[in-house]
Amino acid sequence: MQYFLEADYYQHCKHGYQSCGDSYYSVKNEDGIICILADGLGSGIKASVLATLTTTMAAGFITAKMDIKRVAEIILETLPVCSYRHIGYSTFTIIDARHDGFVRIIEHDNPPYVLIRNQQVVEVEKQEIPIKTFRKSHLYYSEIQLQPEDRLIYYSDGITQAGIGVPHLPLGWQEKGVEEFILSLLRQNNYMSARELSKRVVRKAREYDNNLPADDSTCAALYLRNPRRTLLLTGPPYKKEHDSVFADIASQFTGRKIICGGTTAAIISREMGIPIKVNLKEVRNSGDIPPTANMEGFDLVSEGTITLSRTLRALEENASIDDMPDNAVKRLMRLLMDSDIIEFVVGTKINEAHQDPALPKDLEIRRNLMKQFSKVLEKQYLKTTKMLFI
Repeated sequence: MQYFLEADYYQHCKHGYQSCGDSYYSVKNEDGIICILADGLGSGIKASVLATLTTTMAAGFITAKMDIKRVAEIILETLPVCSYRHIGYSTFTIIDARHDGFVRIIEHDNPPYVLIRNQQVVEVEKQEIPIKTFRKSHLYYSEIQLQPEDRLIYYSDGITQAGIGVPHLPLGWQEKGVEEFILSLLRQNNYMSARELSKRVVRKAREYDNNLPADDSTCAALYLRNPRRTLLLTGPPYKKEHDSVFADIASQFTGRKIICGGTTAAIISREMGIPIKVNLKEVRNSGDIPPTANMEGFDLVSEGTITLSRTLRALEENASIDDMPDNAVKRLMRLLMDSDIIEFVVGTKINEAHQDPALPKDLEIRRNLMKQFSKVLEKQYLKTTKMLFI
């Protein structure tokens, strides 16, 4: 069994600021995933620049196969030290995770990460690395072999310090409180995604700050699990005799299934003998996004090019799903975000209507549209995609 590493995060800016002083960066390579969370000193633009410098430096060095301990040392030697407090201008957590679940971690003054296994916090042995420069700080290195369903959660101090001064939290939420909250979430849903778990933690911290965050707050998570697979079918096949191939692929696939395109849905409906029922309520409420339909055995049936183009734009802009109207675009984006391996089966018959220059420019030829989908999902969201043209 080949497992999948999901890496994701969520964050809020300090109240009154437009720029977040925390920076999260992740990149997938042939070995696995590199994730860095940095917390710049203070808030606003200055903190954001320092934190972003830290994350990009770390990612670049590790991608170049530099030893993770040496990477941390170079960052500490490069970043300036606050002359008043004698602490670095950015704290950080660097994670180098391989596809087989072996993880190396360097921590510098961020709250310690949490390893959850079987709904329990697992203590990890850490090696303290001496810091040559004069700093009131620590550097810790650890190695973990993740097991299936393990989660590694790490966050900035805006999380642990949330709620300071509140009567029942005089010292803030603190590490113990965060751990207990994470465990309570997993008891409710042991298969919660890294993205959803991170969002719940940050929103709880914001709640403790009376929805006026006193600091930038970021939570990130790494989750080793069986891959969540999704099949997306769109466009009629080039040859009509291949219609049955579409239906066979759909019927044999194990996982979530999506159809984008009225003609595609009609082909699957005819070949598999499954009726299509349009959601009439959406006809009135979905605005300029065509309504969805229901087909037994499929998680989403939508119109094709308009829905796909709008979803691609939302993905490129990293739009917040929670802020989107409830329509086909939101439902498609949510399904894609909750998936690990996404298989696109793309029919290549040209729809002449989409070649009309009078139509909106976002009605691209389906083949190029889906290639861009794959690129964005892999680069920005670390998904694994496969593409089959018929």
